[in-house]
Amino acid sequence: MLVAGVGFTSPSQLWIALQSPEIRYALRLSLLSCTIATILSLWVAVPLAYYLARFDFRGKSIIEAIVDVPIVLPPLVVGLLLLILFQSVPGRMIESWVPVTYEIPSVILAQFSVACAFAIRTLRVTFDQLDLRQEDVARTLGCSRMQAFFRVVLPEATPGILAAATIAWARALGEFGPILVFSGATRMKTEVLPTTVFLEMSVGNLESALAVSLLMVILATAVLGIARLLGMKGGI
Repeated sequence: MLVAGVGFTSPSQLWIALQSPEIRYALRLSLLSCTIATILSLWVAVPLAYYLARFDFRGKSIIEAIVDVPIVLPPLVVGLLLLILFQSVPGRMIESWVPVTYEIPSVILAQFSVACAFAIRTLRVTFDQLDLRQEDVARTLGCSRMQAFFRVVLPEATPGILAAATIAWARALGEFGPILVFSGATRMKTEVLPTTVFLEMSVGNLESALAVSLLMVILATAVLGIARLLGMKGGI
């Protein structure tokens, strides 16, 4: 597929397409929103995945099922549920302070709602594989659970955290359905790279759509490459 896509156009045509102000805006917004969504995903995923991996409690299976719901739901349904959420009383209260629906925050929230689920699943596996004895030894030597977590668990979980961040960022980059429903596809406002592909194809501009698609492939490959490079330096 990649060979066919590259063979369909030329570097000069791709460069011309990428000079479009709309595509440049979509690129900047995508990089910003994906990074913020990834940071938020890790902020939620690290403690939640650790808690699910280390503790047994009533209702644990229900929480695990809820966490996995965004992964199995159709993307358009995720966007629709987000849209309905912000039509409810709590959502309207938030909107009275910060405009969300069809604004840039909705893009970040749509990406986060799916990317976070993948980050939690990845980190859950990471924490399950860590040796519990080292954490217990740290606690017997005087560390609290919090101190043991930051001094022992987090350093050992660095490869998993890196993998979770990579997956979350790449997943956020390719998010389309929730953004289309919850954020719209407004040029120079809520336009990110996936919606750019949709908009360019809707007007028959296949060259620009292909240029943006190949750009997304390059970005995703670069992120994976950086993650592998950092993993090799970290001894993974």
